[in-house]
Amino acid sequence: MSELFGTLSDGTPVHRWTLERAGVRVRVLTYGGIVQSAEVPDRDGRTEDVTLGFPDLAGYVEHPEPYLGALVGRYANRIGGARFSLDGAAYRLDPNNGPNSLHGGDGGFDKRVWDAEPLEHGVRLSRVSPDGEEGFPGRLEVSATYTLDEGGALRIAYEAVTDAPTVVNLTNHTYWNLSGSGSALGHELRLDASRLTRVDADLIPTGELDPVEGTRFDFRESLKTGAGYDHNYVLDKGLTGAPVEVAELHDPTSGRVLTVATTEPGLQLYTADHLSDPFTPNDGIALETQHFPDSPNRPDFPSTELRPGDVYRSQTVYGFSVRS
Repeated sequence: MSELFGTLSDGTPVHRWTLERAGVRVRVLTYGGIVQSAEVPDRDGRTEDVTLGFPDLAGYVEHPEPYLGALVGRYANRIGGARFSLDGAAYRLDPNNGPNSLHGGDGGFDKRVWDAEPLEHGVRLSRVSPDGEEGFPGRLEVSATYTLDEGGALRIAYEAVTDAPTVVNLTNHTYWNLSGSGSALGHELRLDASRLTRVDADLIPTGELDPVEGTRFDFRESLKTGAGYDHNYVLDKGLTGAPVEVAELHDPTSGRVLTVATTEPGLQLYTADHLSDPFTPNDGIALETQHFPDSPNRPDFPSTELRPGDVYRSQTVYGFSVRS
């Protein structure tokens, strides 16, 4: 089901698609591919929205920086110095995060209106990112398909093709709060990662991978979350062709459980320490499946290059359940 959600200042309409199955209701916007809400039951059958979002289009337009629920690209996370080289050619990007490019720049995918096509139990969003958009080379045809499976899990499947060599790294930036309101700190997190990427003062990887053992970053056994996390974890499973479960978030109060399965080799854990009005810090937790930050400048990292004739594919599945 789709409905008009609002109109941008240039007159472009934005629609909201509602997906519902197995007691789960998810709403997706054509603006930014945003997951506006995900309503799931608790252990007593009470349904609440477990994501952070705005009730109207103006909220997203006026407060873009938290990337609430957004489809992030062309390149999720940071590219150091807002530049990279590919096949001997140098490319300059939009430095929208100090000296770095963050989440595709100020005109990234999260601020674009996508075409929508209905599917059984889902919706397919697509757009063409022209050559040179935000400094990235190549004309990129990209799609993101949102579906609910028979158990109510939300699957996001990304595909892209290009007419020239480029880099691609897509993710979803939903903030989860399984309590439905209040602080998300105290949620219990399990994360199947033995290492994380060490970063400098600008949060750009140094190239070294630090073990989590014996540190506050070790979530290999379920542990209550605290503040102060904005780190890319190197998933033990690596890059896979099919989604593999890598994380579990549990709220003891409501009993809700969120599982994350992905094909991606990394996951950015962000505890939203910098959220501001109308939200407060730590109101949600982002679990951004991705390739590593600054990979275009790190040939030792899993590659984010996409070339003509190849297809970029990535999938992440968010499963919902309850625990007594």
